[in-house]
Amino acid sequence: MTDIAFGSLREVPLRDAWAHEAHAFTPWLAQNIDHLAEAVGIPLELTGTEVAVDTFAADILARNPLDDSVVLIENQLETTDHAHLGQIMTYLAGLDARTVVWIAPKFRVPHLSAIRWLNENTSDGFSFFAVKVRVVRIGDSPFAPIFEVVEKPDGWSRALVETRRQATSSSDLHTETRTAFWTRYLELHPDSAEQGIKAQKGWNGYTALAGGTVRISVWIGEKSAGIYVRGGRGDDKLSAASLLMPHTKLFARDLGIEIYNPEPNGHVFGERLEKSYIDPGNWPEIIDWMESRRKAYVAAISDVLEQSQ
Repeated sequence: MTDIAFGSLREVPLRDAWAHEAHAFTPWLAQNIDHLAEAVGIPLELTGTEVAVDTFAADILARNPLDDSVVLIENQLETTDHAHLGQIMTYLAGLDARTVVWIAPKFRVPHLSAIRWLNENTSDGFSFFAVKVRVVRIGDSPFAPIFEVVEKPDGWSRALVETRRQATSSSDLHTETRTAFWTRYLELHPDSAEQGIKAQKGWNGYTALAGGTVRISVWIGEKSAGIYVRGGRGDDKLSAASLLMPHTKLFARDLGIEIYNPEPNGHVFGERLEKSYIDPGNWPEIIDWMESRRKAYVAAISDVLEQSQ
């Protein structure tokens, strides 16, 4: 029988992987936010890094697409301290965040107690997480990050079970509302069906250009709706950025949009409308705005792509 060699898993100092908190750890986490999303059990879409709040800057801001809520992520490479706890409370107020994720290699007992107190005493809808980060490797293998949730809202595990159940059944509280919304969208703009808009129960509708290299997504959320341009998935996430980033000044001028940093998730630019799809009274305004902007994006991007050929 052939002998099988096994290696030993060992923990390495965080600064071997990330030499600097702001210049290395935060950018890496922004680009690999799915690791954190898997640990805490909620989907996360990056919306910004080093977001200014008064004289401070929040490390990472994300969006939970399930309810369009703001998620604040504060990360450290050292043991937690009072300064970061104070900053978190400042950011919480200034950014209208509903979920806070505090990441560090070690949490002091008073800080874990503070997270626990916030989960027990703030109103429903707020969630606070303490997440311990470690880095391991076997021999000279690549570094492997490990995120361990050490404090979370009471009943969170039960909530995750329900979330998975809903995901498995593709149904939740507003599934019928979303289905009705997209059905109404097609009734008002039947030509959009030819460009990828479908009657479905999801949050996003896509129009694909350049063989799917560029995707224009119109989306709905519980607090706002919007549109953004992105590339493919996985290794193809920067496909739209490589084609469109050289022309962002043109797009900004013609479309009046916000330019994104495409590195984290492949999003190039977009905008939003502060209207909720939950209220059917908002549907005419949302749908007309989305379709008008979608057509404008299609026209502008198609012109650039044609000129680039």
